[in-house]
Amino acid sequence: GRGTPKKDGGGMKLRSGYKQTDIGVLPKDWSISRVGDEALKVGSGITPTGGESVYQREGRPFVRSQNVGWGELLLNDVAYISNELHESFASTEIKVDDVFLNITGASIGRSAVADARVANGNVNQHVCIVRPKKKSLNARFLNYILLSGLGQRQIDSFQAGGNRQGLNFEQIRSLELPVPQLDEQRAIAAALSDTDAFINSLDRLLAKKRDIKQAVMQQLLTGKQRLPGFSGVWDVKRLSELGYTFGGLTGKTKTDFGEGVAKYIPFLNIIKNVVVDPLSLERVIVAPAEVQNLVAKGDLFFNGSSETPEEVGMCSVLLERMHNTYLNSFCFGYRLKEGAKASGIYLAYYFRSNEGRKLVFSLAQGATRYNLSKTNFLKLAIPFPELSEQTAIAAVLSDMDAEIDALIQRRDKTRAIKQGMMQELLTGRTRLV
Repeated sequence: GRGTPKKDGGGMKLRSGYKQTDIGVLPKDWSISRVGDEALKVGSGITPTGGESVYQREGRPFVRSQNVGWGELLLNDVAYISNELHESFASTEIKVDDVFLNITGASIGRSAVADARVANGNVNQHVCIVRPKKKSLNARFLNYILLSGLGQRQIDSFQAGGNRQGLNFEQIRSLELPVPQLDEQRAIAAALSDTDAFINSLDRLLAKKRDIKQAVMQQLLTGKQRLPGFSGVWDVKRLSELGYTFGGLTGKTKTDFGEGVAKYIPFLNIIKNVVVDPLSLERVIVAPAEVQNLVAKGDLFFNGSSETPEEVGMCSVLLERMHNTYLNSFCFGYRLKEGAKASGIYLAYYFRSNEGRKLVFSLAQGATRYNLSKTNFLKLAIPFPELSEQTAIAAVLSDMDAEIDALIQRRDKTRAIKQGMMQELLTGRTRLV
């Protein structure tokens, strides 16, 4: 029968108190059930006739698939419908602790638990409501099972050829669940919820630190606020006075990339980083006879072409000496002349600030792709403090970046720990009760 012990096929001896089941090794006092046996309701909603035209600014919340994230409700753009419309959809009314599961489209398999913010609202036809029986299944526990490897593997198994087409109610009812006693379900859900709350607090702190950094950049890189010990009027200089541009790799075919002893700096490395990440380089074949521009320490790089104006002309600086390294073909380099009295990292921050981005936008041309001309780029005139002030400003911003990077690492490490916790707790390998 389902949930009965088996001999472990690998010949390994099972831990005392555990049994081999169809869904893996579980504690002997856990049972296996199906969603359909533990739910009062499995069903989705309907999209009103007229679609978005009937949405209102207030009224009953109307939850769509974009409002259901990986374990959280994303309510920034939640729609509302009138009471009259809600009455006609009475069978799809949301209750607190309903579990939402996305059943169509790219977001299939995402799930979250309904709270007071969406209670008494409705869902559309892309979102399934699973209403657990409160006496046997905890809503948050069910939600974590759906989001776990076990839940997602079952959801994937219903998709033909790995192509996420859609889930029907019969498939959802057939999803298998490990079911401990209710008090253990609650303890597991509480432990994972605490970890989620900590991850969310790190995300909020990160957003705040990034906002503060943008504000500090705006103040320091325009001279509106000066660091202690600096005064006097800033110069305005054209980029052609301070340096010159050079192109990325030319004449390469697809087969040249991914092989060879030479390296190149990829497009995404420049988009993502103020300072080029020397560990994120890729290989390329460059023959000894080729005339290509090698990169040098202190060079600035700009992506010269993008499908969106937001990404064109993103700037990154190389602060390490590189051997046999080139720039990708979508980008161009800018090298400071000797004696230019300019700091590369200061310029990289300037071009990533609101002021610098506005200047680059003003040059970006194109209808379907945005392109940056090197000739026009060199005509740009920007405000310039003395080199010592440039260095001091860049140091303040680098310290802020280091703090942000440390927070990102901490958050990512916590996410990884949570994945491990889910694996341990949802299989009963680690017991809380």
